[in-house]
Amino acid sequence: MDRFLHDLPKAELHLHIEGTLEPEMMFALSKRNDVPVPYLSADAVRRAYVFQGLQTFLDIYYAGCNVLLTEQDFYDLTWAYLQRAALQNVRHAEIFFDPQTHTGRGVAFETVVNGIHRALQDGQQRFALSSRLILCFLRHLSADDAMATLQQALPFKDRITAVGLDSSEVGHPPEKFQAVFDRARQEGWLTVAHAGEEGPAEYVWQALDLLKVQRIDHGVRSLEDKKLVERLVDEQVPLTVCPLSNVKLQLFRSLEQHNLKAMLDQGVCATVNSDDPAYFGGYVEDNFSAVQSALKLSREDVVQLAKNSFRASFLPVDDKQRYLAEIDQVMTATS
Repeated sequence: MDRFLHDLPKAELHLHIEGTLEPEMMFALSKRNDVPVPYLSADAVRRAYVFQGLQTFLDIYYAGCNVLLTEQDFYDLTWAYLQRAALQNVRHAEIFFDPQTHTGRGVAFETVVNGIHRALQDGQQRFALSSRLILCFLRHLSADDAMATLQQALPFKDRITAVGLDSSEVGHPPEKFQAVFDRARQEGWLTVAHAGEEGPAEYVWQALDLLKVQRIDHGVRSLEDKKLVERLVDEQVPLTVCPLSNVKLQLFRSLEQHNLKAMLDQGVCATVNSDDPAYFGGYVEDNFSAVQSALKLSREDVVQLAKNSFRASFLPVDDKQRYLAEIDQVMTATS
């Protein structure tokens, strides 16, 4: 099964580039930029990755971002992820970035975008790994701050495919950002949003009806609402599920209790992703392997997840069909 999982072409649709900052790189950038970190070693950083929920993770996540200052830093961060993704047969990645995390520290918006974009271009040339970039607004900050960030992004419309919404969910419903998302759609951007992770199923409804998103990021609490599940199935709204993240942040006590299999059985367009892999213990293939073992997913289930990842992507239809045919070839060759 592990060989089969590896051979399947995969798209990753829920990946925070800042969440790929491995402790070794954190220390390297700390030294390069003369920015102290509150740990003595990479091992000490990893030992700190015991989270009581989303907020305790975010506290460490934002602290780690302090070492990211220059365009080269953002290039190196992104390039390291692309190298790992290529080794796991990720063929397409749709990558979140959080500009407010950096502009709030005095790092210029263009520094962030240029570094990431240059690495994505090199990833296309070196690994034939296509990509899209998604700007996420930090929901714990104000809607005015998000609108100012959207304004900063306008000169880079050719490099950014969509906008999203992440950070602390509870107490920050999607409706808070309706005007920002309306403006983003007017500017031609696609929309996604984190909803139904720690927040209730009601946040998923708001993301769909008020923000008019194409995808729901996480969405694991959607299954608490029967009518919502019916809508997700009828409209084939994708959910970008992150199994290891969900367990690490204690949404589920174990992978064996995860509801991904129930999503598939009910016809939800679920996908598997790594979220913040440096913090949660695994990249996308690691998530596939762990959840397949824990939930006893069949080869057909795994193929469905891989196909969903391309169907839910922002790739052109021809590219989607090419990858779906390739998945069928892998299935046939190993059956």
